[in-house]
Amino acid sequence: MHNSNYICGEWVSGDTEIANVNPSDLSDVIGQFAQATSAQLEATLDQAQAAQKEWAAYGIERKYNVLMAIGTEMMARAEELGTLLSREEGKPIAEGKGEVYRAGQFFTYYAAETLRQMGETADSVRDGIEIDVRREPIGTVAIISPWNFPTATASWKIAPALCYGNAVVWKPANVTPASAVALVEIIARQDIPKGLVSLVMGSGGTIGQQLVESTKVNAISFTGSVPVGKSIAAAAIGNLTKVQMEMGSKNALAVMDDADLDLAVNLALGGAFGGSGQKCTASSRLVVHRAVHDAFVEKLVAGAKAMKVGHALEAGTQIGPVVSEQQLNENLAYVDLAASEGAELLCGGARLEMPHNGYYMSPGVFAGTTNDMRINREEMFAPLACVIAVDSYDEALHVVNDTHFGLTSGIVTTNLARATHFRRNAQTGCVMVNLPTAGTDYHVPFGGRGDSSYGPREQGRSAAEFYTVVKTAYIASGQPA
Repeated sequence: MHNSNYICGEWVSGDTEIANVNPSDLSDVIGQFAQATSAQLEATLDQAQAAQKEWAAYGIERKYNVLMAIGTEMMARAEELGTLLSREEGKPIAEGKGEVYRAGQFFTYYAAETLRQMGETADSVRDGIEIDVRREPIGTVAIISPWNFPTATASWKIAPALCYGNAVVWKPANVTPASAVALVEIIARQDIPKGLVSLVMGSGGTIGQQLVESTKVNAISFTGSVPVGKSIAAAAIGNLTKVQMEMGSKNALAVMDDADLDLAVNLALGGAFGGSGQKCTASSRLVVHRAVHDAFVEKLVAGAKAMKVGHALEAGTQIGPVVSEQQLNENLAYVDLAASEGAELLCGGARLEMPHNGYYMSPGVFAGTTNDMRINREEMFAPLACVIAVDSYDEALHVVNDTHFGLTSGIVTTNLARATHFRRNAQTGCVMVNLPTAGTDYHVPFGGRGDSSYGPREQGRSAAEFYTVVKTAYIASGQPA
């Protein structure tokens, strides 16, 4: 495997390198990965503009073959690449393999979409004039992706960008460079113009900032935190660069008095603690009807205590380490904050000493919390869940919606009318009924409201709204001879 940046169609080193360390075992150094220079970024942005024009001129079946080949190889190598992903990010290996396979499906889905780029026609309000409406590439797209889904999130941005005829300059998170290199190695072997896809690894404050400020970039797709997203938007507006951003959330799962409690607990455990809680769709607020509160909490705590925390690559591990020492320290600081706010820690929430030296933390459950506590207002990105007791469905819906965020929400109920009302009135971009808040499909829109999202939706056919520009052509047909 390379440990370099992919610049202008070539693998090149940088002036500096960073160590990529396995959070499950700090003695396991995956490699030293190059950091791109400012000059390299400028060079590859120039090359991207030329490559994009060449790629846009490719026939649609030629593009289809490229995207299908990428996706097929990713799915075939899901075990190998998923193991690498879990090794550097810390999620259990089953989740790592699943992520890579799903990422491959994004490419095969958008391969098919290259053949479905249908336009529209219309008659003008004026006689003898026809109208043709179609979508064209936006140009060069800067993609800035996070570490928590290092392959999937990047893929659901890169695949549609290429599908609709654009060039890509990708800055991945520095915490997970190996997965980024692995994906670009697959892309680089395809029948694409030199410099169509570039990998520029580096810090957000340097390479990331230069990328979002560049006048050579036509659109920016970002997934990360709200503060970084706001700074990117501020930089982009100076150039009127199109922006799409998926940011934080504070997702709520409402458990009603008629809920199947075993189902509710399973949904809460998976939603809150899957991926060590490091998901933008994690169930961090558990809004529980008081009539079933005590029984639910008892089952939830028992379930949390029973979850196996361990090395990401070991069989049976349900929760791996958190991604870094910084993340672990932030998580533990939230545990202290919760205590100061009066929340009751019923289990977990502590650093664990394990056979391997890593960033391990036990899943924590807080009870006695209120929705105005900071632990229920701020995204913790930790294996921590806060239970909020409510007296009615109406109060539950109010609490679910009382947030600056709005990505996902869920309800557990056996009442169809209540489920329907919740689905229509929950103020989130995605609503789950008797399902975990985490877990979405690739062929339909994904995104949120409030501080969770900004700009057009991702995934499915909605991606065309961001990665293309619309052209309306008027044609005077004249009179037949």
